[in-house]
Amino acid sequence: MTATRTHSMKVNIKHSGKTHLIEVDPSKSVSIFKDAIYQVTGVPTDRMKVMIKGILKDDADLSKLGLKPDQNITVIGTAGPLPTAPTEQITFLEDMDQDQVALAEGNPAGLINLGQTCYLNSTLQALKTIPQLSVALDSYSTTANSPEGKVTNSLKNLFSGLNQTADAVAPFNVLSNLRILAPQFAETDNAGRYSQQDADEAWTQLLSALKLSLGGSNGDENAVDKMMGLELTSKLQCVEAPEEPATTSKERQLKLQCNISINTNFLVSGILDSLNQQIEKTSPSLGRMAAYSSESRISRLPQNLVVHMVRFYWRRDIQKKAKIMRKVKFPLQLDTIDLATEEVRTQLQPVNSAVKQILKERDDRAKIIKRNAGKATSDDATKEVDIRRDEREKIAELVKEKGIADDTNVSGMYELYAMVTHKGASADSGHYIGWTRKESDVPQASGEEEWFKFDDDKVSVVTADKILNMDGGGEDSVAYILLYR
Repeated sequence: MTATRTHSMKVNIKHSGKTHLIEVDPSKSVSIFKDAIYQVTGVPTDRMKVMIKGILKDDADLSKLGLKPDQNITVIGTAGPLPTAPTEQITFLEDMDQDQVALAEGNPAGLINLGQTCYLNSTLQALKTIPQLSVALDSYSTTANSPEGKVTNSLKNLFSGLNQTADAVAPFNVLSNLRILAPQFAETDNAGRYSQQDADEAWTQLLSALKLSLGGSNGDENAVDKMMGLELTSKLQCVEAPEEPATTSKERQLKLQCNISINTNFLVSGILDSLNQQIEKTSPSLGRMAAYSSESRISRLPQNLVVHMVRFYWRRDIQKKAKIMRKVKFPLQLDTIDLATEEVRTQLQPVNSAVKQILKERDDRAKIIKRNAGKATSDDATKEVDIRRDEREKIAELVKEKGIADDTNVSGMYELYAMVTHKGASADSGHYIGWTRKESDVPQASGEEEWFKFDDDKVSVVTADKILNMDGGGEDSVAYILLYR
């Protein structure tokens, strides 16, 4: 029997808005492939994420991944020094202007307000943090003239442009295409000025367009469902006739709701309130309308989990949306295992416990760094790379042992990564701001992580303590959309 020979080919490596053509031999190891990527991107292999059907693992077999000539492959990671000597004169920070310094230091660009468009700007900054979405958009190419296709293409171009500048960008194409897709976003007041809109409604419309445009082919799962889709398994039981057999159903959604009542103090309790409902329907055993209890639990945990804080409701007396000001605390690290079905809880429990221990050890290391030096050194960063590699290997072994799907959340633990907040008393007024977590190569104590604040075109840095303080209780900025991953 003759062995099949795998020929080398050239592929396109996309990183930080640039494309590099490199040669890859699928019969070689992943480490050789990553080294070739390092040569052109400068991203060290230990902090490199190569996106091929998810994050490429070091022990993967390249020959079984179906690589094709000229395939676009996205690489995520902060570049270090390139392995070759510089060909241009070195420019020092003190010789750069403000915009050059911001780009060199990796500060992200803001978005210009085009007239009551803070609801859109804040939503776009949060969406941009989803790595799987960036990968899907990079490979998106279509001549479709549908409104959804135009929105998707404008998002692709906007995100690509944001990666290449520190200057504020005006999202003209995204806004104009969104207004064609959903004319409500083109509403104006009596003076002809564009009206303020709801960030959650903008989020929903954008995700709906992306879902249609990035649909799976050849039986593959839809890209948006795969990265953000959670599955709910619901049990419906008649309260008035307990002997009546319960019915079970499954439903896919792209976000969880956190209902807020006079008894809601914490995020998880608000989510459980939305998952446990009382409804009325016709009972086949009683032959009349009867009360039923509906209990839903998560049977698929996505890699990216969106939670909508339901803070607005319609007030008939004033004929407008009013805001629920109640304080509802939310965590930087969210454990969803109690929101899952019993089957999922049993499967995830060992990994859940291991991840909690890892997070505790990271917090301990951060406290030691702070106590000993006050600031992390390059040695701390180097040690952290080795530690996190060992952590990933430990979790990978547990995941493989338990047979958990690697396109889901394998532990039930999430980290808050982006947020949209609302300031004001009404959905028809006020101001939306976006917030995204800042990447760090070293562990940081809980509450001391740095975040970017996107107040339209103004970008600044705050600590996580500021994020946790936006839990409500007044008209100041309050958490509205939470993105965990």
